[in-house]
Amino acid sequence: QVQLVESGGGLVQAGGSLRLSCAASGTILSINAMGWYRQAPGKQRELVARISSGGITTYADSVKGRFTISRDNAKNTVYLQMSSLKPEDTAFYYCKADQVVATNGFRSSLNDYWGQGTQVTVSS
Repeated sequence: QVQLVESGGGLVQAGGSLRLSCAASGTILSINAMGWYRQAPGKQRELVARISSGGITTYADSVKGRFTISRDNAKNTVYLQMSSLKPEDTAFYYCKADQVVATNGFRSSLNDYWGQGTQVTVSS
């Protein structure tokens, strides 16, 4: 069974930095893209940043120049370095892994997975 576990959220003052990590566990053969999404109260979940298996990155306009996504394929882990944080960055941040090929020893599966989320709060 594949699980994604996020860490690194917390409370920070405006202008500060945080680094989120998301590790995928299980018998994983490959992961296509990995990404970070966020959802603020009363708003829809939105894409923050995404990175392909080959390292191609995509960012929401609101975080360009402030956030950096990276991944360690050997560890099945994705990171989100967040700098110059603003109060409007306050949200629950979720990790997502796309097209994960995993095996239970008998057969393989292809699915997308979400982490449980981590809270990021930026105070003004």
